[in-house]
Amino acid sequence: MSNSLSMSNGSSITHFLLLPFAHTRELQLCHFWLFLGISLAVLLGNGLIITSTACDQHLHTPMYFFLLNLSLLDLGCILTTVPKSMANSLWDTRAISYTGCAAQLFFFLFFIIAEFYLLTVMSYDRYVAICKPLHYGTLLGRRACVHMAAAAWGSGFLNALVNTANTFSLPLCRGNAVEQFFCEIPPILKLSCSHSYLREVGLVVLSILLALGCFVFIVVSYVQIFRAVLRIPTEQGRHKAFSTCLPHLAVLSLLVSTGSFAYLKPPSISSPSLDLVVSVLYSVVPPAVNPLIYNLRNQELKDAVRKLLTRCV
Repeated sequence: MSNSLSMSNGSSITHFLLLPFAHTRELQLCHFWLFLGISLAVLLGNGLIITSTACDQHLHTPMYFFLLNLSLLDLGCILTTVPKSMANSLWDTRAISYTGCAAQLFFFLFFIIAEFYLLTVMSYDRYVAICKPLHYGTLLGRRACVHMAAAAWGSGFLNALVNTANTFSLPLCRGNAVEQFFCEIPPILKLSCSHSYLREVGLVVLSILLALGCFVFIVVSYVQIFRAVLRIPTEQGRHKAFSTCLPHLAVLSLLVSTGSFAYLKPPSISSPSLDLVVSVLYSVVPPAVNPLIYNLRNQELKDAVRKLLTRCV
């Protein structure tokens, strides 16, 4: 279906056309192999973290329980967006079905929103561990950890469900070309021919305000954490405390900075090529580098991965 066709509503669209990374066959194959390498690295890195955390009794603590959940969400983010883009480059096509686009939007929102909420929970975990160590076992028992992780997953699910249902209930009459390499809310809203899209804009703003509330909570938590760490008398104690916080802070900063730029950048600097690069930065790069960040800064996790690999060999 040509993107120049006039469409009265979303039901008349059978598929969408995604934005390609390249138009020449050689560059399309380069994109395919690059994303294949990234996908395999993500599967390997997060798979090692999940397996090591699950199998090593020493890592059955709240911090590693949340890290296991983070790895599952990272895998979900990559597997939602990258395989379809790779397939399109390999088969020299841009098409994604209407149902496939809706599913891709839902799962991407689900995983990325749940990940941000989980990072908020992880900041609370670090706050209790450093600022209230005597109450750590009470405040973060097994049941409390399960409830907090479930709340992050559940919040992501509900948020994604509402936004996806509302987005695809809008009448679309401005073609079917999505100016992004995967289905996302802003480029789909551009296809709407109804003022009812303001309802979805309102939902997006509400989601941003909720995310801002989480961000404020994280900032306040880390202000308290750094104040507590600086009061630790020994340099070794301060280093150990910082080493458990810095990976989480690095992952959070990467996700927030790239996501904020993608959604809040001025329209005057927006272009399809820039939007494509920025979308890769916040949808592909964080899940790819998260295992590397945690493995480089966490000796216990490195030891667990080493033991796992040794056992397998």
